[in-house]
Formats: sequence, C-alpha cells, structure tokens
Amino acid sequence: MKQLSAYEDKLLACTPTEYLLKLDLLNPKNIKDTLHAYQITKRCNEKRVLSESVKWGKNGARINSISPGIIVTSLAIDEFNGPRGDFYKNMFAKCPAGRPGTSDEVANVAELLLSERGNFITGSDFLIDGGATASYFYGDIDI
Repeated sequence: MKQLSAYEDKLLACTPTEYLLKLDLLNPKNIKDTLHAYQITKRCNEKRVLSESVKWGKNGARINSISPGIIVTSLAIDEFNGPRGDFYKNMFAKCPAGRPGTSDEVANVAELLLSERGNFITGSDFLIDGGATASYFYGDIDI
C-alpha cells in the first residue's frame, strides 16, 4: 500500500467511528482489492490506537494493539496445505524466524502489556510476525 499523507493518517485516527465509512479514502471505489482493504484496516487500527491512547490516558488507561502474523491454528494449517501453501512456505523460509508463530508467543506479549511490567507502554501496535513484514520490505519476500 502506498504511504498515506499525514492528513489521511489523521483522518483514520480521529474520525468518529460512525463517519469512518464516509471518508473518501475508505470509499469502496478507492479500495483496489481485498489485500488493500486489509492493509488500510491495519493502518486505521494502528492510528486509532495512537489517538485513543491520548484520550484514555487522561483516565489512567492504556491502549495498545497486537498484530500477529501467521500463527499456527487449525485455519492456518488448512492454508498451509491449500492452494497458497507454497506462498506461506516460501514466506517462512525467507523471514528471520524461519517459521510461523504460536499462540503462546502472542500471549506472551499480551501478558506483558496487561501486567504491571507494561505500565509505561501505551499507544503502541506490536507486530509479531517473525520478521515477515521486514523481509517483505528489506528482504526476499515478494507478494
């Protein structure tokens, strides 16, 4: 997905939820395909977590999000053995972790964020994908 402008990011972050779908940026004619829809949804989540952390912080609350990559689940195993299985195997082979993640690995981050050890963490999105995103931008993974 192309880089969004600061103005577009602010719209995603601050537009009241009941008006989000009225943004030109989110108009179906401007969404190229399901991958683009997924990407813009993730960007919106990231920006809203930042914005909401400021509001909720005034009440002593912390807001964070976790963005897991491919995690071994029954559905993921079906994907690994399905038509896109070679894509996933290639992605795992080329990412730094060399494998998909586990639910326990995601839970470990959630535990930190929910514990007192995470009291200084707010407004953050934690990407837990074994380095797949990094490999897409700076390595050998092609989508």
